[in-house]
Formats: sequence, structure tokens, C-alpha cells
Amino acid sequence: MVIIVIRKYPREVVVSAFGLTVEQEHLREVAAKVAAEVYAPRAAQWDLDRTPLPHDEVARLAELGFLGLAIPEEYGGQGGSLVDALVVIEELAKVCRPAAFHVFECNTGPIRVVEQFGTEAQKQRWLPASCRGEQTMAIGISEPEAGSAATDLTTRARREGDEWVINGNKRWISNGGHADSYLVYCRMSDQPGAKAIGALVVPADAPGVSFGAQERLMGFRGIPSADIYFDDVRVPADNLVIEEGGFGKLFGVFSIERLGNATMSLALGQAALDLTKAYVQEREQFGRPLVDFQNVQLSVADMAVQVEATRLLVMRAAANAGHGLPDPYETSVAKCFANEMAKRVTDLGMQLHGGNGYTEEYGLERLHRDSHGWAIAGGTPAMQRVRIASQVFGRTFNQRPERPEPRAT
Repeated sequence: MVIIVIRKYPREVVVSAFGLTVEQEHLREVAAKVAAEVYAPRAAQWDLDRTPLPHDEVARLAELGFLGLAIPEEYGGQGGSLVDALVVIEELAKVCRPAAFHVFECNTGPIRVVEQFGTEAQKQRWLPASCRGEQTMAIGISEPEAGSAATDLTTRARREGDEWVINGNKRWISNGGHADSYLVYCRMSDQPGAKAIGALVVPADAPGVSFGAQERLMGFRGIPSADIYFDDVRVPADNLVIEEGGFGKLFGVFSIERLGNATMSLALGQAALDLTKAYVQEREQFGRPLVDFQNVQLSVADMAVQVEATRLLVMRAAANAGHGLPDPYETSVAKCFANEMAKRVTDLGMQLHGGNGYTEEYGLERLHRDSHGWAIAGGTPAMQRVRIASQVFGRTFNQRPERPEPRAT
């Protein structure tokens, strides 16, 4: 099916046509089959034990070609579009977020910064290994005092001859302590704000790199998270992917990751809807199925509306991106809506399951816990609204309070 979207605001009229191709429908079927047969029987236990995806399962995803779906063929990938990757991420994430996360990282994560802006040598070094599941790369942006205000980061990198020397601390690193390397956002001079920020690839085993204890998060179980510490860490000069002042490039590619994030939220909402639809037709109260009660019908309808609207927003941004970068406005709208949808819809699903929804057995509480994690990762809905407002008004807004001039004494 082809869907036509006409957007008149805030910019000129744009007509977009998108829908899944026959090949993409087949890809969805394959991913759904793998999710149901391989991951569904094990996902709940992995969540309970906080088990990262086993190495043999990463190898399985690589063998299926899922880790290189959106990577060009000359670097070992499938040469597909962003939509191809999101289709697989959604199907896996409905069942097992740790499995979907590896596809997410390899197709919408920091490796795409290398693919978009790295040198030919860097692409040859890191992209094929990522597609084969032999090299995982995580991203290091947030710090203890720099979360949403990313340009407040203080981790520094200074050039010494043919090396960069890095000192600092990164926090909330998904796959922290497990990834093979990290794309680390660093301050490279005393220039203010974003003007000094660039990015370097730092191997996990580089001398001076250490990790904090694994975080015990409410959700995201099976997706490791830990602080990283850099103490005079030296990396070769050719590990520089984004030069000083290239913060805009980094966040341009970050739009890809935000669509991957939105797709994770979409999957959670769709899974909650699917489970609830089945449950209300089977469960009886007062001598009849729950689905016969109008309140239940209206609640499920609301869930369906939210999920379908999210799918359209995510698909619009992904289809318009093609093999390039998504539009920042479309991306922020999709992520903001998707994150909040997942929290609402999984909560409604829990309510319609009654007491059963509050148990681990039925899986709704796991979906709800994870929904809050994806709403925080990659920029909160509040920050997405700031970005949306900037696009609507065609200007940036300073979120920092004005500092009063010091009084003369």
C-alpha cells in the first residue's frame, strides 16, 4: 500500500509517498519468524537475569545480514535503506529489546557517523567488522553534568604529535563496558559551546580506559550501561572521525539514531496492543468476554490510534530520508510522539490486563519499564519539543538563563 502525506506546515508543501515494498514485507516476515522462534522463548528470562545478548546470537544476527542492512555493500553491508533497518528493529523489539538493540546500534548508531563522515580507511576498518558482528561501537555523549545540555560536556582531547590524549568521564553509555570501541564526543579546545566539540573512536582496551559498575536500571535489562573513565588515554590521530567544530555533523547523523529509538517505542506500543487485543477476547468477567464492554473497546481503539499515528510519523521520516539523513523536524516529531505513545499504550495495556498486567508472567510490565528508557535515551520528549519549536519558528532558543552583569564596587 502506498500512503500519500501532504505537509503544509511549517515549511513549503511536501508530498511524500511511502509504503513497504515486496522485499521489505519479506524482510519483516523473516525478522518476525526469528523473533518468535529464537527470542520469544528466552527474552523474559534474559530480562529477569539482566543478561546481555549472547555472542552466538550476535553472530546469528550477522549471518542473517541484519547487522549491515543500511550499510553500503562495498563495506560488507546489504546496501539497503533506513526503512529496511527499521522494519527489522521493530519486529525484534516487539519480543526482545537486547536483540533489537544490536541491529539498532549497527544500523542507526555511531557506526553511521563513520559511514557518513569517516575517511575511507576508517570505513574499511570499522564498517565490515560491524556488519560481521565482530566489532561493536557505542556512543559516548552524556556526562554527569551534561545530559540534555550536551554542549556542556567537559571530556577533553588534546593533540600531542600523532596522538590524541583524552581525559574525562562519560555516563549513561548504552552497551557501556561491553562494546569494543566508543565514539567519544570531546572538547578539543577552549572555544565555547559546540565550537570545540569533535569525536574520536576509542578502543575499549586502550590503556587508561576504565568502567564503572553496571547500572541496575528499571528497564533496558540486557542492554548494558556503565560509566566510562578516560585517564590520559592515547589514541592515534587517525581515530579522529569528526574534527573540532563538527558538532552539527554529529547531531545530523544522530537523527538516524533517533528514528531507531522511535521505532523501539513503536514496537513496544504494537506489542502491547497485540497482547491486549488477544487478552480481552479470552478473559471473561461478569459472564462475558472483556471485549464486550464498551470501555474496553474504547481503550483498545485509543491504543490502536496511537500506534498507527506513530507508525505514519516514523515511516514518513524514514522514507523521506532514503539512504541519506532524516529531516530533523520530522525526526523530532516522530520520536517525541513515539516515546510518549509507548508509555501511554503500555500503561493502558497493563490496566486492561487488570492484576495480571502487574505480573511478570504476561509481559506488559516489561514493555512498560522499557518504554520509559527509550523516552529518556537519545533526547527526551521535552528536548524534542524544543527542537520542534526551533524548526516551527525558524530560530534557535537559548535555554540558559542570562547571567547578570557583576555590580561595580
